[in-house]
Order: sequence, then structure tokens, then C-alpha cells
Amino acid sequence: MKVDVVLGLQWGDEGKGKIVDVLAKNYPVIARFQGGPNAGHSLQFEDQKFVLHTIPSGVFRKNTQNIIGSGVVIDPIIFRQECKKLEDAGVPVKERILISKKAHLILPTHRIIDAASEQAKGESKIGSTLKGIGPTYMDKTGRNGIRIGDIVTDNFLQRYNILKEKHIMFLKQFDFSYDPNQNQEEWFDSLEYIKEFKLIDCEYHINKLVHDNKRVLAEGAQGSLLDIDYGSYPFVTSSNTITAGACIGLGIAPKQIGSVSGIFKAYCTRVGSGPFPTELNDDTGENLRKLGSEFGATTGRPRRTGWLDLVALKYAVMLNGADNLIMMKADVLDSFTTIKIATHYKIGETITDSVPFDPFAKIEPVYKEFKGWKKDLTKITKEQDLPFEFMNYVRFIEKEVGVPIKIISLGPDRSQTIIRNEE
Repeated sequence: MKVDVVLGLQWGDEGKGKIVDVLAKNYPVIARFQGGPNAGHSLQFEDQKFVLHTIPSGVFRKNTQNIIGSGVVIDPIIFRQECKKLEDAGVPVKERILISKKAHLILPTHRIIDAASEQAKGESKIGSTLKGIGPTYMDKTGRNGIRIGDIVTDNFLQRYNILKEKHIMFLKQFDFSYDPNQNQEEWFDSLEYIKEFKLIDCEYHINKLVHDNKRVLAEGAQGSLLDIDYGSYPFVTSSNTITAGACIGLGIAPKQIGSVSGIFKAYCTRVGSGPFPTELNDDTGENLRKLGSEFGATTGRPRRTGWLDLVALKYAVMLNGADNLIMMKADVLDSFTTIKIATHYKIGETITDSVPFDPFAKIEPVYKEFKGWKKDLTKITKEQDLPFEFMNYVRFIEKEVGVPIKIISLGPDRSQTIIRNEE
């Protein structure tokens, strides 16, 4: 049995939480492989809504293991808060969640560094969520980090204090006021809570599951276009968000990767700074934002909105080796008379279907227009009942990208999902 992967193909916020929750009924194991509390995976069912930041999106399914992998960075305070909300809702988190010993810890001073660094950048800021993600990954690659497995060692407090002092020295370069002991007591209390969970050697655990023919679904956070190496650098996250990141974040060989499902919205959104070729800074963009409730699940910030970008989508499909696509929030476009898709970029006098190296390149999108379907899709439950104009939109995307759209989401609830060719 191989490890299947589900991840975002845009700039995040594609709807991964809902889809993992829908797919989780077919998988006894869900594993997050990167990112941290900068993620905001929204799930809605039975008139309840939850937003998960660190916890895998299969946690609501009975008899499901939810693994927080080695590539994830964990803020103990946020993790405990998240777990407590789930426990209040009757979810037995300690029975369903396992944590890799090799996952790195976000210290309170990591968050301070994040805020100080972002403030210092002024107008060139990248739009960080200020959760301490970047500084934590910097300590990880700088070989200074502290991992989950370290919290049960005898010299943990000593290691914590050494890293904290390094952070204080680093912060001297900024004109930034802060309390070095901010949230420290709550942070240590939250570590005691984490000790109540099963801490695992993720690489051995996952590979044994694969050997025992257990179905594993690897869940990504953020989106492919935010990948640290292949995203719109420097306006990216601090981890590898593409399929290859699942190998590193979970400790599995490339040959163990099975099916790859790529999630995308029927339009585009982005939070924070960075290139966005199809962005709509007009009434249409504002309409998309309102109809799609496009506000960050983690930050609450309004998302930038625009038409679907096939150049970027094909790029993400290539990077991930996506076998099938999952279209989200098509219902947001229900009221539009005309809908556009960018098929190429015009850069100077050149027409291209490739993503340029330069994130500051002046791009003019080349659009193809489609007639809107002007019909409420949210109550449709069968593919054959979908309007012709909508299916024309779907089939054009499939033809251009060369990958089938297997799932269509028509609303936030898990029931508002059409699985095509389910047999």
C-alpha cells in the first residue's frame, strides 16, 4: 500500500480541510507533513464549523489515526487551545492524535522575532501570519531548534534557555519593544499537556503502516505556489508544500507515494503580499470576496481575489505529479453572467504559458471568457443535474490541464460534495 497525498495547488486556502474530512472515511490514517499553526483548515458538518491549525483534518472520524509529522512546527499554546475546543465538542483527541518526536517547537521568542522582522521590512513585508513559523524553520535549518522529543529529556530547560538567549541577542538589531518572558508560563504548561499524547518515531511508524497495507493519506498545508523553493519567492512560506515535502515531512521514500490529489478553487485567492496575475481590484473582485467569504481562517485578513489562473495551475500540477483534481467553491460563481480563465501570460511582447522566474515581472493575463450558469449549485447532489454552462467550464479546465476533476465541492458542508465516477 502506498501513501496517497492531498494538497493545495494555489496560494493556500483552497479548502483542504473539508476535502480531507470527506476523504478520511476511506483512510484509517491521516498525516500532516509540513507547516504549522499558520494553516487554517475549515470543516463544516451537522451545523457545526471547526477551524484546524495544527491537527490533521481526519480527527473527527472515529477509529482514525491523525499523525502530526516531523515536517510540522508546533506552537504548544495554540495546539492545546485547539485540542481543548475539540474536547469540548466531544472529540477524544488523545486517542486519535499522534505526534512525531522530530517535529520542531515554536518558542514564544520565535513569535517575537517574526513580528520584529516583519515590522522592519516595512512596505516590502511578505504578509507573515506572525505565528513564528519562519523563525522556527530558520532555527531548524540552522541546527539550533528544539524538537518535541526533547521535552522529556533531562537537559530540556537548559536547551530552552540557551535558545531563548540567542533569540534575545538576535532581537537587539531591531527597534522593537517586547517582553522576553511573554507567554512563557503558558507555553511550559502547554508542554505538560503535550506529554499526555503518544509521541512517535514518525518515520518508523508510517513505514510500518505502509508495510501492513494500511491506507495513509498525507495532508499538506498552505499551497503549492507558496513552496519555499518553487513558489513565488520570496513571498512564500518556509516549508516544502508540494508532494516531495510529504516524503521529507513523514519519512517515506518517493516510491511510496501513491495517488496525488490537487485541490484548487474555481477562482483564485491570495493572502499577503506577492504576485497575483489575475487579481481583481474592482467590484468583481469585491463580489468574489463577499460571496466566497474570503477572509483568512487563521488571520481573519481579507483575501485578495481574482479569476482562475491556468498557467499557475498547470505549473502546480506539474510540480506535484497530480493524478486528479478537486474543484472547490464553484458555487461562489453562480451569480456571474461572464466568467474568465487566464490561459496565458503576456510579458512585454511575449505570450507564454510558463510561470516566470521574476516575481516582480509585469504580467498581463490573457483570458478566455465563459458564459455563466446563473443557477444555484449548492443543492445539486448529482453530476447529471449540473448545468451545461458549468460542465463546459469544468471540461475546459480538464482539457487544458490534462488531469481529470474527480471531486466538485458546491458548498462548505461535507454533504455538498459530488464525487464523479465514484465506482
